[in-house]
Amino acid sequence: MRWIITGGTGFVGSNLISSLLAREDGADHQFVVLDNFSGSSFEEFTDAAPLDTAVLAEAGPAAWQAARPIAVVRGDIRDADLALRVCAGADVVVHLAANTGVGPSVEDPRADCEANVIGTLNMLEAARAAGVRRFVFASSGAPAGICEPPITELIAPRPASPYGASKLAGEGYCSAYSVAFGLPTVALRFSNVYGPRSWRKGSVVATFIRQVLAGKPITINGDGTQTRDFVYIGDLVEAIRLGATVPDLRGEIYQIATGVETSVNQLLEALSTHFAAAGLARPEITHGVRGPADVLRNYADASKAREQLGWRGQTPLSEGLKKTLQWFLDREQPAAAAAQRS
Repeated sequence: MRWIITGGTGFVGSNLISSLLAREDGADHQFVVLDNFSGSSFEEFTDAAPLDTAVLAEAGPAAWQAARPIAVVRGDIRDADLALRVCAGADVVVHLAANTGVGPSVEDPRADCEANVIGTLNMLEAARAAGVRRFVFASSGAPAGICEPPITELIAPRPASPYGASKLAGEGYCSAYSVAFGLPTVALRFSNVYGPRSWRKGSVVATFIRQVLAGKPITINGDGTQTRDFVYIGDLVEAIRLGATVPDLRGEIYQIATGVETSVNQLLEALSTHFAAAGLARPEITHGVRGPADVLRNYADASKAREQLGWRGQTPLSEGLKKTLQWFLDREQPAAAAAQRS
């Protein structure tokens, strides 16, 4: 199967490709990644097997020939002509590339719209031209916005941020392309994803770990009572695989979540247990200002994904946090040793 993964050198994309290559049918998959490296780098992407097999390539048929099994094309989803060239010959498009996060969208709503709305439209047009079997759109709980959780696919959306509005627009375009053009689309609303390979991810788990390893205080925005639904990356990439391969899906939206509501304070307590087990000092805590678009309570019901995709979150939060911290420690220790030698 030939996969296009936009934003594929980042956190989710790198885990997705690694997971697919590790399957029994891994040799049957080829990947072309389209990425502008705004939140990642080719060197980070290829720092460990099996992603160290990736090559940089030009868009078009030659990219598939170069993909043994992974080719990376440097470019931007806002370039409609490039999107057409990249998608030619593809079977599946997984559209991960986006301007991510509530904060950046509040600071620059126009840039958020151009990346998340126009970029998604470009990729849908390219997928339609290529005649792909499935278009998987990475959405978020943000379109639901201000509502009483748990979030379901049936809640009327009320986005609280430009980011939520742009992801809602992407969901709408996926539905429209499914009905108007017969393009099989699936939108997956990711909950708060965490796990290994979160090099630069601005999420609370990765941020807290980086702050502790750097010997800095942990900063909680607000009083820490705000809640989220934390889903482990290994579970999430399985949801993407199912969204791309389960037959007879068209124009569907699925919540990808654990259904467990966890406050930031509870998350920090769980992390602190693993910090102590790793011999790290208990961190100092400081408090910042919670942003006006930061939803207070957020968790989701993934019943539809369980019933139609056969998916459920498998990894308990404590186990996932332990794996995530260990990944960061494994990266930090060789770097610290090298610094000492120099």
